[in-house]
Amino acid sequence: MLLLINIQDKKADRFMELIKNNSDAKVKSISAPDAELFAEINEIKKAFKNAEKIKAGKLKGRSADELLNEL
Repeated sequence: MLLLINIQDKKADRFMELIKNNSDAKVKSISAPDAELFAEINEIKKAFKNAEKIKAGKLKGRSADELLNEL
């Protein structure tokens, strides 16, 4: 399992030590830009999954006109 956890900077060192002491866990910190990119990729994946659900009729979509009128 891969987890991405957002922790306050002042508590990160303590948390990293706690996790590193667990032999079953591998710890790697990532930079803020990489974390933002990861979050954006997840949002894009979610959008594609929603589009598939709309095509399958499991989720209600809206027309482009409705979207443009809302903007």
